[in-house]
Amino acid sequence: QRQRIGIARALALEPQLIVADEPVSALDVSIQAQIISLLKRICKNRSMIVIEHDMKFVEDIAHRVTVLHQGKVLSEGSMERVKNDPKVIEVYLGH
Repeated sequence: QRQRIGIARALALEPQLIVADEPVSALDVSIQAQIISLLKRICKNRSMIVIEHDMKFVEDIAHRVTVLHQGKVLSEGSMERVKNDPKVIEVYLGH
């Protein structure tokens, strides 16, 4: 409920850009699905930056992904491109 209230408060000002920090963190899977659906509707007419570690969530919602490492852009592009980037694999998966 808090996540929905936070999103509603942000939307009340009719921003062109929304920044969300881990919007589905510690939420039940069914609630995550509701938040994902809500965020997809919100993104249709404004930009959104989402900081998230849950890659399944990112894959469900993102059009463009930017991976940062030590404050610098490591990779960016589609989720498929980023997932297969050797630099991302090395840094985050340890291969």
